[in-house]
Amino acid sequence: MPSTYDEWINNPMGVVQGMFAAAQNNSSSGPWETKLVEYFKQQIKDKEARALIPSLNDVPLHYLKPNSLVKFRCLVQDMFDPEFYMGVYETVDPSTQTKVLRCGRYKDVTESGVVDFNPRSTVTSERQTFYCVPIPGESAWAKESYACSSQATVVPSTSYIPSRQKRSYEEDDEMDTQPQKQRETHTGPMDSHGNGDCKRRETEAPSSQTTSSSHLDLNFPLPGEKGPACLVKVYEEWDSFKLNDTLEVYGILSVSPALSVLSEEKEAASLLLDPTESMETAEELRAHCPPASLVPRLHMLHAKPLPHHNPLLPSANLKDNSTFLSSTLSELASVRAELLSYLTHVLLGDALAAEYLIMHLVSNVYSRHDVLPLGKFTLNLSGCPPTTSYAERLYQVIQQLVPCSYRLGMSLQNMNSLRLVPKKDYVANRLVSGALQLAKNTCLFLDETQLEQGQLDAAGVRNVTALGNLISWQKVDYDFNYHQMEFPCNINVLIASEGRSLLPSDCQVHLQPQVIPPNLEEYLATIHMGQMSSKLNKFRVYLSVAQSLDYSISDEVTKAVEDDFVDMRKDDPQSITAEDLHRLLVVARLLCLSKGQTTLSRDSWMRAKHMEVLRSSRTEQQKSLNGNEP
Repeated sequence: MPSTYDEWINNPMGVVQGMFAAAQNNSSSGPWETKLVEYFKQQIKDKEARALIPSLNDVPLHYLKPNSLVKFRCLVQDMFDPEFYMGVYETVDPSTQTKVLRCGRYKDVTESGVVDFNPRSTVTSERQTFYCVPIPGESAWAKESYACSSQATVVPSTSYIPSRQKRSYEEDDEMDTQPQKQRETHTGPMDSHGNGDCKRRETEAPSSQTTSSSHLDLNFPLPGEKGPACLVKVYEEWDSFKLNDTLEVYGILSVSPALSVLSEEKEAASLLLDPTESMETAEELRAHCPPASLVPRLHMLHAKPLPHHNPLLPSANLKDNSTFLSSTLSELASVRAELLSYLTHVLLGDALAAEYLIMHLVSNVYSRHDVLPLGKFTLNLSGCPPTTSYAERLYQVIQQLVPCSYRLGMSLQNMNSLRLVPKKDYVANRLVSGALQLAKNTCLFLDETQLEQGQLDAAGVRNVTALGNLISWQKVDYDFNYHQMEFPCNINVLIASEGRSLLPSDCQVHLQPQVIPPNLEEYLATIHMGQMSSKLNKFRVYLSVAQSLDYSISDEVTKAVEDDFVDMRKDDPQSITAEDLHRLLVVARLLCLSKGQTTLSRDSWMRAKHMEVLRSSRTEQQKSLNGNEP
């Protein structure tokens, strides 16, 4: 059994072959496949060992050794039909006529030698294929932090020269020169504190989306995304995975040039065949068998569902790490005060709006009652300055605080042209991604300050409807042409607008600036530049921990809240409705969690009531000023 990291990381197929051979000699020892998976699970449990495994997210593909163990942090974007493969087969040496029994598991192509298809020893097995993409909207600081935690040593291989197609070589040359330029154009002054002290050793993932889009659509949900897509081959328990799951996959990397040759031959053959006789169209072959140099294959040994997407937190569930949780909770109050002060400055001195923004950032759908998602808190921040840069700067601040986010400018062109809802392409037999195919707890920033006069076309109306359904029900109805399929989600939606939003929301807070800086751009840039990366990291940990905390209300407090509600209704039956009570309970819950409190106290309830009175008075005041607003 391999004992060093080098053996099972650099040559996992050696472990596979060893266990397969041992099983052939001792058939009574039980399924060797189960023992193999358990062996790798045990190896990966070790934190130091995990850090030594190279990541497809950080390391360019041509730096990775074929058939080595790699990991991939990803979202399951599509699930293809199961495929058959030779689980066990026999090869014959042409010169000596020696027969060797071989294992076909975790491989795409057979080894040298002539395959004998006739013997009874051949075993046909089944595996599933997932099309996986990097987690959409992952923040630059999160990517940088993941890369810095890696201890994997990757150098250009002198023994491995990928014999790819000429086209792929040219694309690789382009991709090698792209990342730095793209990072410079993407990173503005607001991004300067994203753990920039850690230098990545030429590990920026190639931007295949831009360089190879003329040849291959990598089907990323968000425009401008970087990193590789990957075909993940799953051998066990594939029913336990769902579409849009976020996983860290550990598997054997396959980039055999033969895969590209085979796909081209099959595509050429499909063009010659009568469409009624061909099982697969050319479009389906392109989608399901892309060149391995652009879309590598990853044969899964183990996959770990990601409980969160914050690299600053332990990879395990926080409930299982009491030491980290207790130390973080002890500092929660002071960190919250610092974050509140920071966001108050960003929101032009409006402390109440900053309180609500913190509550929005720690909100999370924790359960569903029938169709009603519990815990969601869509915030409409109205009264944003009409200057186009303010909403953008506000988003950049949030982007520096949360692991995953996306800003959707709601201009007429965007709403009419963008594909928000994933759609099934029956010709290519794949799910074409949309911008609302996002990982859980992604912050979706809707910029309504870009609204303009004009007419929404049919696609624009569908997009607005999809956003409304997402906000109200935390679901996206995927388009399968003849029917729609409902997919639940858990996305934090923040709407920045000048007046009240055209979209529904759980809470509207009208911004009341206390400071009017002469140069808004310079003011916001100065605030952000004053934040040290260590302080930003504290904010990031605080938000993720507060979001993951459990919450309960004691029977005593529940009775007090009910009595309070009855008293408020006695004074003025029209002053508070059941909907108002629901929102008040949500605000009280999020206020407690933001303070690290897991139960509702009388003081927090009274504070939540006071905040709601202040917020409602602003809304009523704004309605009286703008009589045309609903």
